[in-house]
Amino acid sequence: MGKNLSIITISFLLLLASTSAGQVFDVKSYGGKPNADITQALTKAWKAACAVAGSKVVISTGTYKLGVVTLLGPCKGAIEFNLQGTLQAPSNVASFNGKDFWVSFQRIDSLTVSGGGVFDGKGQMAWQNNNCAKKYSCKTLPINIRFDFVTNSIVRNIKSKDSKFFHINVMGCKNLQIQHVTITAPGDSPNTDGIHIGRSSKITITNANIGTGDDCISIGDGTQDVTANQVTCGPGHGISVGSLGRYQNEQPVSGIRVIGSTLSSTHNGVRIKTWPSSLPGSASDMHFENIIMNNVANPILIDQGYCPNSQCSNKSPSKVKISNVSFKNIRGTSSTKEAVKLICSNSVPCQQVVVADIDLVYKGAGGSTTSTCVNVKPTVSGKQNPPALYQETIIKCLPSYSN
Repeated sequence: MGKNLSIITISFLLLLASTSAGQVFDVKSYGGKPNADITQALTKAWKAACAVAGSKVVISTGTYKLGVVTLLGPCKGAIEFNLQGTLQAPSNVASFNGKDFWVSFQRIDSLTVSGGGVFDGKGQMAWQNNNCAKKYSCKTLPINIRFDFVTNSIVRNIKSKDSKFFHINVMGCKNLQIQHVTITAPGDSPNTDGIHIGRSSKITITNANIGTGDDCISIGDGTQDVTANQVTCGPGHGISVGSLGRYQNEQPVSGIRVIGSTLSSTHNGVRIKTWPSSLPGSASDMHFENIIMNNVANPILIDQGYCPNSQCSNKSPSKVKISNVSFKNIRGTSSTKEAVKLICSNSVPCQQVVVADIDLVYKGAGGSTTSTCVNVKPTVSGKQNPPALYQETIIKCLPSYSN
């Protein structure tokens, strides 16, 4: 007993020693002051902290102005970015000198971003000049927070507000946890995706509250093993895999799970979208389960003819192969009569699609919910409410029914 106690005591003392050993680098020590620009102060604090193992950069309560910053690794060891106050971005896009981001974390291992603070992107002026709805190759506006090649890290208890473009962009990252984040922008703010993930693996999003003018979560090519759990989405365009097939050399998407989430008054629910006339690609092992829809348009959607604002050619079908997909225990209300749309490519029809325990009710006039199904033979099981949902419509797609 005494030996065990001594081991526990020693372990606890070692933990305390390792915790207290970390140094704190407060931007105020580098000239940073509330209501002033802290770009240089933060840059200096980060550089000093990065050279020390187990360090913490602190921005205490208050409001601060911040220009474009790149917080670059690799660092000497684990490092924390602790934001307790509010950072305000420049309103004028010209201030970014062509950069497509505001705050960028790059090539860091064992990063923690925390503190309960706010990244305020001041996007109102930029939204007015966004022409992506009209122009196929539009100029990318600054993203609030970029994570590029960040590994074994955690982002928790922060808020991103009114980004000019995407709020959080994850690229080339591995083993990154995003927990308890809040992301907000008006429902009519263009291209303000909440969290976009591309060419990354082992990403988890838990207990996120996202309301924007575009996808709450969007998953791009080359992304593997993503789990989104307990996400609240709305307003916005829903939770999307894609769009895929637009660019050359896109990499496969696989291992996507959206679980236990709630979507309210969004333009779409859970969807997979690929461009027509696309180059070959694949998206597989994607599962959407235990999801509540509140007044959602297109609650369940596979769209392989995705072509917003007629910005593409429909001369040939999508060549992105979709397979091993399930929609299970999805319930609530649809704001559109067609609650389920599975529109797959006639070039590479969808394979292994499962639709189980669906209970979606249309509140509008004109009867109950219906569904559309093209180039796919789904396996249907469990509860289907309204009863006519699959019996009258998806049967045209020759589904197989399982018990």
